[in-house]
Parts: sequence; C-alpha cells; structure tokens
Amino acid sequence: MADERRWRDAVARVMVVFGGRSGEHEVSIASARAVADALHRSGRHEVLPVGITREGAWISSGDPMRELESRAWERARESAGSPPPKHSQKSFTKLVVPASERLPVGLDDVDVVFPVLHGPYGEDGTIQGVLEVASIPYVGSGVLASAAGMDKVTMKKLFAFHGLPQVRWLGLSRKEWEGDRRRRIGEIETALGYPCFVKPSNLGSSVGINRATNAGELAEALDAAATLDRRIIVEEGVNAREIEVSVLGNEEPEVSVPGEIVVTRQEFYDYEAKYTEGGMELNAPASLSKDTLTEVYRIARTAYTALDAAGMARVDFFLERSTGRVLLNEINTIPGFTPTSVYPKLWAASGLPYEELLDRLIRLALERHGASS
Repeated sequence: MADERRWRDAVARVMVVFGGRSGEHEVSIASARAVADALHRSGRHEVLPVGITREGAWISSGDPMRELESRAWERARESAGSPPPKHSQKSFTKLVVPASERLPVGLDDVDVVFPVLHGPYGEDGTIQGVLEVASIPYVGSGVLASAAGMDKVTMKKLFAFHGLPQVRWLGLSRKEWEGDRRRRIGEIETALGYPCFVKPSNLGSSVGINRATNAGELAEALDAAATLDRRIIVEEGVNAREIEVSVLGNEEPEVSVPGEIVVTRQEFYDYEAKYTEGGMELNAPASLSKDTLTEVYRIARTAYTALDAAGMARVDFFLERSTGRVLLNEINTIPGFTPTSVYPKLWAASGLPYEELLDRLIRLALERHGASS
C-alpha cells in the first residue's frame, strides 16, 4: 500500500471506478471521464479505469470507459425508437467479469481507489464496504457516512438530532403509500401544504423529483417516486435562493466560497437543469451578507462532521427570501465531477484548480487510511 514516502517518490496508481447500477449511470461516466482525463494531465498518476455495467458486472480490461459510453449511447438510441448500431456482444463479454465474480481483479496493485459512482450501489456505502474489507485506501466518506448521506430520510433525522434548521418534511414507505393513499395525501397536505416536492429517498442528481401543487399532482409524484425507491420523502416547498458549498477534508474540513444556483430553463433545479448545457448558471461567490455566510459555513461544517463525512461533500441550502433563514437541504458525499458540476467549480472559484483538487482528495484518502490502520 502507498504511504507518504511512496506518494512523494512514485507515481500513484489510481483505480477510477464508475458506471454502476443506479439511475445516475450516465452522470457517473461523465464524471469519471473528467476525473481520469485530469489525473492523466497531472502526470502524477497512473489511471486504472474500471467500469461497472448496469447489471453489476465489472469491466477491468480493454477500454472500460469507451465500452460503457457505447452502451449508454445504444440505450439512448433504443429509448428513442431507433435500431441499435451493430455491436459485437462476444467482444463485450470478453471484457466483463463473469456474474459469479463481481469483484475487480488487481486491487493489490492499486494505491488508492477513486469511486465516481453516484446513487445506490456506489455512493451508499456498498463499494466502500468492499474496499474496507480489502483494506484499500479510497477517496471519500466511509460506510456509515455514505449510507446515511444517501438515504435522505436518515440524513434528515441526523440533522434534526444536531439541531440544524431544515424545511418541514415527511418520510413514508412505498407500502404505506400504496396501503392508504387518501390518508397519506391528507397527512402531507396537513403537515406541509402546497407546493411540495416528492423525492425517492435513495437517489441523487435530482432523479425522480417532482413538484406537486394539488392532490392529483401529489398522487402522481408519489407513484413516480415509489417506482424508483421503497422509501419516499416529501418536503415543503419554500420560496428561496439555492446556495451550495463544497467541503474538503477529514477531521478539519475546509469550506469553499458559496455558489448560487440560478435555473435558466426549468421550473426548479431538476436533473435536466443540472446536466444539460445552459440549464443552470452558477454564481460564485454568491452575494451573501456576512452573517448569512457565517451561518452557511457553520451549518456546512456541522452537517459534515455530524455525518462523519470524509474527503469531500457538497452541502446544499435554501435561503428563504421572506425571512433570510438559512435552511439545510442535503449533503452529497460523492458530488458530480463533470465539467459543469458545482463541486469542482466552487473550489476553482476558491483558488483550487481541478487537478490540484483531485490531488488533495487522493492525499486525504491515504491519510484517512493510514489513521484507521
């Protein structure tokens, strides 16, 4: 395993893991492409890409990045009703680890793993657990923080325990919703009112989020969320500015300058706004009063340590227009790393360029692994 001496004296071998079984498969590929390219450019790292298919098989030979990009492109064409291009399934299966061998080979030759997996089966503590068992250093939070940060209901309970201000919310299961739909709608209307936002509890990148302004829309939104997750969260809608900060560090986290999200095309900050060019603008640093900025920083650090996060996270806020209240929305333990992603952009605005940010994250992973060994 790499130690500080080896880090200084040799090129680090970084395994970048991407793709995965979640609905954020394509986002993960885009993030991993940007990470791998930047690591190559730095000249300090040897990149070992490992892709995970939608079915959960690992691709560790050939060109995993191109293979998964090709598969994603085919899927998009099929969804649009176009016939898929000719493709050699035989050549693909040669690259894929058999279903009975779900783990990648060659971990002993790796200095650090950089999981660029968004959503379930990657950001939720699953791959972190595999790497802990194998005693491999990895970038980002451990099993506990990853799992708690992925599940919005659990995350919000932790934040409430620490007295952090949040919008009003309710959590329910798919079974509870399907068992008594009228009762659940009544409970939500009484507790939260309209508008409200319905989300799957265990997805990120705004996948599956819908806004409801009446009972009919609420029922449709709950049905949609229930198809994606067995746990659902409903949040009060507030008239607010959306503020985000990036956090970096282990025991002593640093917080970037704040950024304000301005949605340019959509009604709210959904998946399309996040990942479509021109769908949003990031104003960084955001124009905030000194007191508001102090509160944002306080809450961000408290949320990060409350979760026992490590390495990195993006913390999202609502700044209520009518009252000026700072409300904690959520924390993302593996934020996006695409060219348009907020996390690296905020660090760039804070004076930390993309390549140096990745270098810091790798160092933090090695430090954390050394401290826990």
